[in-house]
Amino acid sequence: MNKDVIYIEPEDDITDIISKIENAKEKIVALVPPKKAGVFRSVVNIKLISKAGASAEKNVVLVTSDPSILKLAAATKLPVAKNLQTAPVIPKEDAEVAEVEVSKEEVDEEAKDAEEEAEDETTTEEDAKEDEAGEDEEEEEPVKPKKEKKATKKFKNKFLNWIVTHKKLSIICGIGILVLLIFLIWALFIAPAVNVFVSIKTDSNNFSEAISFVKEQSQENVDEGKIYLEERKIETENEVEFKATGERNTGEKATGEVVVYTYFKEKSAVAINAGSVFTIGNLSYVSSKDASLSWDGSNMEVCGNNGQSSIVFWGCLVSGRVAVTASAPGSDYNIAASETNWSTTAPVKVYSDKAMAGGTDNIITVVQQSDVEKAKDELSGNKEAENKEKLYATITDDNLIIESTFKQTTSNATATPAVGEEVGDGVTPKLKTTTTTSVYVIDKTKLEELIKEKVDLPDDKKIFEIRNVYIDGFKELDSGFTGKLKAVYYTGPKLTESELVEKIMGKGIGDARREINDIEGVAEVKMDPSYPWVMSVPTDSNRITVTFEIKDQEGNRIEEKAEGEESGKKDNKDEKDEEDSKESKTE
Repeated sequence: MNKDVIYIEPEDDITDIISKIENAKEKIVALVPPKKAGVFRSVVNIKLISKAGASAEKNVVLVTSDPSILKLAAATKLPVAKNLQTAPVIPKEDAEVAEVEVSKEEVDEEAKDAEEEAEDETTTEEDAKEDEAGEDEEEEEPVKPKKEKKATKKFKNKFLNWIVTHKKLSIICGIGILVLLIFLIWALFIAPAVNVFVSIKTDSNNFSEAISFVKEQSQENVDEGKIYLEERKIETENEVEFKATGERNTGEKATGEVVVYTYFKEKSAVAINAGSVFTIGNLSYVSSKDASLSWDGSNMEVCGNNGQSSIVFWGCLVSGRVAVTASAPGSDYNIAASETNWSTTAPVKVYSDKAMAGGTDNIITVVQQSDVEKAKDELSGNKEAENKEKLYATITDDNLIIESTFKQTTSNATATPAVGEEVGDGVTPKLKTTTTTSVYVIDKTKLEELIKEKVDLPDDKKIFEIRNVYIDGFKELDSGFTGKLKAVYYTGPKLTESELVEKIMGKGIGDARREINDIEGVAEVKMDPSYPWVMSVPTDSNRITVTFEIKDQEGNRIEEKAEGEESGKKDNKDEKDEEDSKESKTE
């Protein structure tokens, strides 16, 4: 019968042996102890081996002839074989062994000290051999690490034994340790964050510079002091009633048919599209449906000149009829048949063999251009103050208004009904004139850009805000416009969030605060850690938030513009102005 043979190493403890028994694949497990195996010199360990075999449903056999082991095997009824080839037997107890009685307390104590005795015995025997060899103290020193290693292993074995005998408690402790580790990782590496609040106090300065203005945006050059003047305008309307004197015929249109024809010398076709115009004199008629003429090249019966010699010279004559409608109403389009004087936009020849009929007259009153011109002359007056107020309401604070460029102009008049439209019964035509009110403005962003370009600041300073911008002495010259730009600008330390983060990253909260406080222009610094245990600034820049508060000398808050904010505001402003302009026109 097959069996698993397990050779026990001198350093194997009772836990290792039990594990090997449980992991054996065969029903019969032969344990071969080493010559000096202290673990087999304990009756408790032999009982544990026997119990492990029974629990694992394995037949455990000790392969040994050691008398001390045989005595213990006899006491525990554990089968023994002299070698791997002999049959196992349960050794008989001698008198000495039979009289051995082991109390429960002694078994428990022996289980605890079993490994210690085996290791001490092994160590004693090794020390004895070293003493007999006459080794000196220097030769004995390497033994000490071995004892320390055995002590560590002894602790490990006791720890593993404790885990095996306290499985539920071990699982609970393991989960607790895992939760603690997760919390520590979160608390030390994920949770720490710092919010930094930096208050900066600025200095005020006056600016004055002569500049010029251009009406074409392509001529703008901020570096050279040339600023684009943008025209803003709204349109308002005035209204007056007038009399219409024009006339138009709205009667029925005449209808009829025309004959179209062409010559084919070979198989072909001609399309006469709907909308083709047929003209006679100054009267025009239009086809309403598609038509076509064709010849297959062999059927002479379809030819209008069949049997005639002219087919040789002119080809096969194919004709057809096309329905037409007069291009305008009126009885003038009722004409008799005519075989001459017709022309057409279609690629065929045409004539009529029937009269056109059905045209009628219905004369209505319509507005004509002379009526509009007369009414326009009657309009007078303007509403400058009202129109100016409407115009200025459409201009946002992002623009500077040049008052001296304000003006009003009146555009062409618009009639209702329009020129050429019918004036119905009870309807009085009205004429509206559009008054355009305009003024030139300057984008403050460009002016601020010019000021920043002209102001000479140290490398560690920058302009936070520009206030009270205006143009003094604005004049219009032949070459354009000139004036003096004046403003007040506020300066302070050039600080960015990334620079401050780089400066304080990884430092203690107090050191980081002092580091920022030492910067010229910084009035106050507040550090707000995310949790009380956070004592230093994180090394991850994503965990650091910097908020700036800019104030003028009077303590008023200054809103620092983010990069690109000006252009964004300008785009929004232009869209709003366009919408306002449309609304004004609608009104």
